[in-house]
Amino acid sequence: MKPHTIDKTTLKFLKDLAKNNNRPWFEAHRSDYEKAHQNMIAFAEQVLTEMARHDEIEKKSAKGSLHRIYRDVRFSKDKTPYSPRFSMGMQRATRLRRGGYYVHIEPGNSFIGCGFFGPEPKDLLRIRQDIDLGYDTWRRLLKAKALKDTFGEMQGEQLVNAPKGYERDHPAADLLRYKQYLFRHDYTDAEMLADDFAKKVSGHFKLLRPWLDHMSEILTTDVNGELIV
Repeated sequence: MKPHTIDKTTLKFLKDLAKNNNRPWFEAHRSDYEKAHQNMIAFAEQVLTEMARHDEIEKKSAKGSLHRIYRDVRFSKDKTPYSPRFSMGMQRATRLRRGGYYVHIEPGNSFIGCGFFGPEPKDLLRIRQDIDLGYDTWRRLLKAKALKDTFGEMQGEQLVNAPKGYERDHPAADLLRYKQYLFRHDYTDAEMLADDFAKKVSGHFKLLRPWLDHMSEILTTDVNGELIV
């Protein structure tokens, strides 16, 4: 097992867990979990190292960046105790850098995500103000070839019509309708197991930097460009 790559045994553990999502099985295979967990800590460390080459990430240990495999089932109809995936989250450092990164490792469903999942009302208002006044910039950023080839269209929950205060025929009505601003790129199992996967993940995230930097600027300034942080 290479220390910085995802091993086939980690993938096998997740596949087996998906078929046997119960505590007795998990306890009987705890050593397999511990081995897979250590493999993911090493992988997370490599991702953090690669990300540090082009962005400032909040200081967390590799282990601390990983999400727990244990599910909170108190308020869920699904009572399976474990999530058959490994995942990690990274937040950009300081209040002047906005946005977060997410890595999801699951057999047949591995992907990365980036963006703004639940903007606060004041942030949502500020984003829409910027779209209203500068939608040409938004279209330029979102149509960048490398970004579009990798992530496709921006995703996220949308209103049916333009939000209150904007005309239905606004030239950026399609952008104003967004309530979330998300990007996703999927990977095959073969890509996930490749030696260069951590570097590839980091490289794909880097493609979003122009958009993330724009979002950071508008969310830390008022409509006149004055710093509000």
